Amino acid sequence: MPLDLFTEGDPIADTKAPTDVPIGERWSTRRFRARLVNPANRRKLTVIVVGTGLAGGSAAATLGEAGYKVKSFWYQDSPRRAHSVAAQGGINAAKNYRNDGDSVHRLFYDTVKGGDFRSREDNVHRLAEVSVNIIDQCVAQGVPFAREYGGLLDNRSFGGAQVSRTFYARGQTGQQLLYGAYQALERQIAAGTVEQHARTEMLDLIVVDGRARGIVARDLVTGEVSTHFADAVVLATGGYGNVFYLSTNAKGSNATAIWRAHKKGALFANPCYTQIHPTCIPVKGDYQSKLTLMSESLRNDGRVWVPKERGDDRDPREIPEDDRDYYLERIYPAFGNLVPRDIASRQAKNVCDEGRGVGPGGLGVYLDFGEAMQRLGRKAIEAKYGNLFDMYAQITGEDPYETPMRIYPAVHYTMGGLWVDYDLQSTIPGMFVIGEANFSDHGANRLGASALMQGLADGYFVLPNTINDYLADGPFEKVGESHPAAAEAMQGVQSQVQKLLSVNGTRSVASFHRELGKLMWDMCGMERSEESLRKALDRIPEIRQEFWTNVKVSGDWHSFNQTLEHAGRVADFIELAELMCIDALHRNESCGGHFRAESQTPEGEALRDDENYAYVAAWEWTPEGAPPVLHKENLEYEYVHLAQRSYK
Repeated sequence: MPLDLFTEGDPIADTKAPTDVPIGERWSTRRFRARLVNPANRRKLTVIVVGTGLAGGSAAATLGEAGYKVKSFWYQDSPRRAHSVAAQGGINAAKNYRNDGDSVHRLFYDTVKGGDFRSREDNVHRLAEVSVNIIDQCVAQGVPFAREYGGLLDNRSFGGAQVSRTFYARGQTGQQLLYGAYQALERQIAAGTVEQHARTEMLDLIVVDGRARGIVARDLVTGEVSTHFADAVVLATGGYGNVFYLSTNAKGSNATAIWRAHKKGALFANPCYTQIHPTCIPVKGDYQSKLTLMSESLRNDGRVWVPKERGDDRDPREIPEDDRDYYLERIYPAFGNLVPRDIASRQAKNVCDEGRGVGPGGLGVYLDFGEAMQRLGRKAIEAKYGNLFDMYAQITGEDPYETPMRIYPAVHYTMGGLWVDYDLQSTIPGMFVIGEANFSDHGANRLGASALMQGLADGYFVLPNTINDYLADGPFEKVGESHPAAAEAMQGVQSQVQKLLSVNGTRSVASFHRELGKLMWDMCGMERSEESLRKALDRIPEIRQEFWTNVKVSGDWHSFNQTLEHAGRVADFIELAELMCIDALHRNESCGGHFRAESQTPEGEALRDDENYAYVAAWEWTPEGAPPVLHKENLEYEYVHLAQRSYK
């Protein structure tokens, strides 16, 4: 690897997990050893929480309930519009209601294996432990989980597991869980423990004497830029999938908060680990603005297939069984259609590359419920998946009860994010990162139904325990807007805003975003190679140069200006995209969602290189023009045996 792309710095390690006890006792041991803050002192401490998805909403509500003064920021008009509301299929928990062999250890094992042995054991085991409490918490809040005839909570399976551990509310699980967190948050707002800041976007982090002490934010309605201060800052702002432009993320989802924090000193871990979801509605045209997810839960009863022969363009209902290739069932008989997402996505790409894809451009495969309809009846399918079928019909104009759905992989989730230790604290003291915004739990591939699990685990159960240990040193010295660090951060934000408005070029912000996204999808998407990544790294600096000399941002910054909002986010995406490609190029192995064409088995599966790459790649920002610095956190496995993944 040429040294001009990056330099290597000192190794990094998590020192918070108590490794002197067995893994099953580490979380309880850490909670006991962590210092506490008594109730009277909590009222003297302030915490900023940015984001109100499952992680941020639950964290703000829980910290407010504990007695801290909380300032909650979100850029939507309501906390209910956080992108967690769009999650469909379910939430994992190791409660073993089905008596089918599940356990905390099995969920731990499945998650480490599903992440292709690139996640930290301590964090994953804690997640599996805490999962058991999440369901009880949500039921107590009134979340309407599906129930069996006898009244017990129902479960279904998701990819990467041979047990049924996924709790669900039809295809609206994220919405219902978010409403539970939302009502808990609103209760604290009404009680006065949480101060709300709607339609407000974080644009920079304020660091004083090495500690995170506040944020610079812009009111998206009035354009006012202001500073806000606290004893600790929590980022819960989601992932960065929209760097690809077309993704299943909401259009507003962005990386600005974590990227600006990265530029203030927070290490960014594993940025190349992005997840491609196998069951999305295929792209319809060149000017489509986003993609729509079809829940992975559909693979419980839907069967994935393509015609056996190339060019078979018959109506799928006219293609007999003997002419169909149920390729996931054929290649992976033990898991069938419920293989993990990265594997299902690559196999869909493979059959389409062979010329057996269906639909416009041959970029699609069938998801067929014909057999399930015969076995269970239409009413049972409607009860399980009715809203998903309705959504598909409204978008495509096709009735999935009558003809198979067409699906194709699309960018969905990002496993990379800001590096955090066992306490979920970043490399900037006082800044904690939770949910999809951190890197901690999923390795190189997230199992379906684990995002909701991590978000609520971090917000309800982990952060409220670990942040106490940091805040026990507070309250810290008061900081105001006149502090040099605050003034510098404010000046930096205002300068960038004015620079964006002053370019006055000829190209729209969206055109740059679309070009960057297509480049990333083609060169750093489902499959990467040294050649493709070097092409991307040649082109991205050119895009950045043209953006800053030819972008057109109309209007001003003293009022509502969505073009200006978008421009700031795209500027961050361009820089992040470059780091993603550097990370993907330096990791000369395949693992999970990171598939290097040069590193695969004879059967076309991902081929890891544990001897050289069993580490977290944590990147340090350097001033523009200097290469980023790589810090490695070695991954050690005591409880899960490293092995080549097999779902056959």
